[in-house]
Amino acid sequence: MNQPNDSNTGGPAGQGRFLCLPACLALGGILVAGYVAGAAIAGEIGFPLDDAWIHQTYARNLAQTGRWEYVPGQLSAGSTAPLWTLVLGLGYRLGLPFQAWAWGLGAVLLGLSAWLAGRLAGILFPATPRVGTITLLLFLTEWHLVWAAASGMESLLMISLTLMLLRWLAGGRQGNTSRWRFAIQWLGLGLLSGLLVLTRPDGLLLVGLVWGSAGLAAWAGQRDLRTVAWAGLLASVALVTVLAPYLAFNLRVSGRWWPNTLYAKQAEYSALLVRPLGDRLLQVLLPPITGCVLLLLPGALLAGSGACVALIRQWRTSVVSGRMLTRVVLLLYPLAHLVLYAARLPTTYQHGRYLFPAIPPLLILGVGGSAAWLRANHPRFWPRVMGRSLAGAWVAVSAVFLLLGGQAYGRDVQVIQGEMVAAGSWLAEHTEPGDLVAAHDIGAIGYYAGRPLLDLAGLLSPEVIPLLTDEAALSQHVLDSSAAYLVTAPGWPYRRVTGRPDVQLVYQTESRWTKAARLESSAVYRLPEPGPERVER
Repeated sequence: MNQPNDSNTGGPAGQGRFLCLPACLALGGILVAGYVAGAAIAGEIGFPLDDAWIHQTYARNLAQTGRWEYVPGQLSAGSTAPLWTLVLGLGYRLGLPFQAWAWGLGAVLLGLSAWLAGRLAGILFPATPRVGTITLLLFLTEWHLVWAAASGMESLLMISLTLMLLRWLAGGRQGNTSRWRFAIQWLGLGLLSGLLVLTRPDGLLLVGLVWGSAGLAAWAGQRDLRTVAWAGLLASVALVTVLAPYLAFNLRVSGRWWPNTLYAKQAEYSALLVRPLGDRLLQVLLPPITGCVLLLLPGALLAGSGACVALIRQWRTSVVSGRMLTRVVLLLYPLAHLVLYAARLPTTYQHGRYLFPAIPPLLILGVGGSAAWLRANHPRFWPRVMGRSLAGAWVAVSAVFLLLGGQAYGRDVQVIQGEMVAAGSWLAEHTEPGDLVAAHDIGAIGYYAGRPLLDLAGLLSPEVIPLLTDEAALSQHVLDSSAAYLVTAPGWPYRRVTGRPDVQLVYQTESRWTKAARLESSAVYRLPEPGPERVER
């Protein structure tokens, strides 16, 4: 069997020359700066979710102590994105402003991801004029991705590594390289895969799809079993080498291979699993397609299903194309990602940020699959009108949602600053350094207060995980502990604690942004001194 060579990177003449990485980086910086500036003009500057402060706390402590700690002096197995923590920690070591460093990284990764997406689209659809340019521009103006780049989170790092893996698969050099070069390529595959999983554990899903597809392509490319096995062993060694320290650390600290958060989130939202799977699938599908991606879905399904048919035909004729394999993975990966979260963690808060990795594959396939309708210069009237209308709709929807996304980002920042950051700052000023604080959202509290924490979400306190769905048991756990303060919001499941006569409300944020959003304000409660009366009352 002979595999066609898909190693060209530009398709037809001129297909790749427009993809200027510096220009993409500059545009990424402008877009991220626009979101941050918009939030500042609205009244606040910061991060739009509390989890960003969790990463900052880990990174700062790592840079200062060289240890993986959330609370100084206490090792923690709660980080789901250790690679992102390491990158953030570099900024602290260099003495850079931590927020500017996080936003700068987000801007660079946004531009890099857009460039990678454009290049990949040019490879997968080489006969389609300007497919890379269109993909690149739609990627840069996709509001979820700009929000993620300005969020201080690891989403764009995961997406960048995802696109690198897909680009590796689309290279199509499995059957026409020397044995040593073939082995080196698979070594690179193992390293990239390890970095992706270090960014987020759910990266294992794409790793499995890419490795399976790569093995299929290698077998179809007339590679003997010994060479394929040797290359697979090298890739596995590289993957294990990257992941082993992280997994061993988690096992030592918490007794589990994966971080506490992986188990805590599933336990916390397990009550949602009683809903039918179809309802959960619809729930997780809607957030990532809100915007231009919705218009691209028909094209994505067309291109993906067409690739499946073409791959079957190629297999029958003893030919397997890296391009077709990659197109199939681009369809399967977002579907599998959405099904995984619908089955295990059907949550869509923070605009469905866990689902953001499903957006780029749909975008790339959508543009390529819609190319048949993009005939703006077609000699016939109706095809020309349809092509121009579709292109105009993409531009208009992307622009409108980019602005709406900026407004949402500003509101999110305002809520976090007015609630979590305010509570953390109050604790830093009004409590003693040794006071144990029980809290559900520990990001900004951990960063600003610097107090010992009883984490009621289970990230730092894995003993809490079995109690997350039992309000009475969780409240009793707070009372059984030596916590001096409880940080919560009225209506949260701690009424058995906050309703006691010996529990005193000592601070409430009263953020105008929270009130405008009709959300409940965070509050700090002073708990009575530990003792029999506190437990029995």
